[in-house]
Amino acid sequence: MDLRKLRLFLAVVDRGGMTRAAEAEYVSQPSVSQAMRELEAEIGTPLFHRVGRRVVLTAAGDALIGPARQTLRDVETGRAAVAAVAGLDAGRLDVGALPTLAIDPVTPMVGAFRHAHPGVTVALADPADADMLEDLVATGACELGVTVRTEPSPRFVSRELGTQDLLAVLPPGTPSPGRSLSIAALARIPLVAGPVGTATRSQLEEAFAAAGMTPEIAVEAAQREAILPLVLAGAGATLYPRTLAEQAEALGATVAPVRPRLTRPIFLFHRAGPLSPAADAFLALALTIA
Repeated sequence: MDLRKLRLFLAVVDRGGMTRAAEAEYVSQPSVSQAMRELEAEIGTPLFHRVGRRVVLTAAGDALIGPARQTLRDVETGRAAVAAVAGLDAGRLDVGALPTLAIDPVTPMVGAFRHAHPGVTVALADPADADMLEDLVATGACELGVTVRTEPSPRFVSRELGTQDLLAVLPPGTPSPGRSLSIAALARIPLVAGPVGTATRSQLEEAFAAAGMTPEIAVEAAQREAILPLVLAGAGATLYPRTLAEQAEALGATVAPVRPRLTRPIFLFHRAGPLSPAADAFLALALTIA
């Protein structure tokens, strides 16, 4: 139903006639009369009795007053909500990140974003792997994704946020290997790793393959949150991003850089096209932090 016609209808009701309604709405009286005829045609019944120059509400017209006022209120509420989202005073931002990236670099970005825009809620998805993350962004379930893929899909617009070091994390009590641990030395240590296809597992396998070696996976942990407890319990070693490795070291693990150095690029990506105000602000902040 045309909002303009509803507004003019209520003006006629509140002002007591079409002439006064026209004056209040700054339109001509014939325009108001025409709008009321069209509204009656849409509804299928008269809304007014015409008595000379006066109009008197019919039962149908009286019944329309409440719904008309509610419709206009709802529209104004919707406009206010959209304005709040556009102004980053409200709204929600859905971000997806691979599990090993949720703490670093995503956590500082979300913290800084929430500090700058406390009215916007952030929902952080936890996809199992890079393919699932891309599906979340492709379908719109997440507006932004943070991944380690070196060649993000051409379906998306990608921005590199920097690189991340991977360090060897060894069970407590393991003698320090010195300044670094070679891939050859790591090949002699049982490893705890995520399932095949996960980002860190793939990079581990690629590093060993480049050295002509095969890693010994002693424990394959589908529950990624169990990897560090398994290492601390002595089940094997693992590869962790530097920030997580430093946390593991604080819990007693032995930590060492890998030789040759293992790094991976971090990308923030989204579907082509305009972003929401919240996503646009998060992207700008992420690039600044990176």
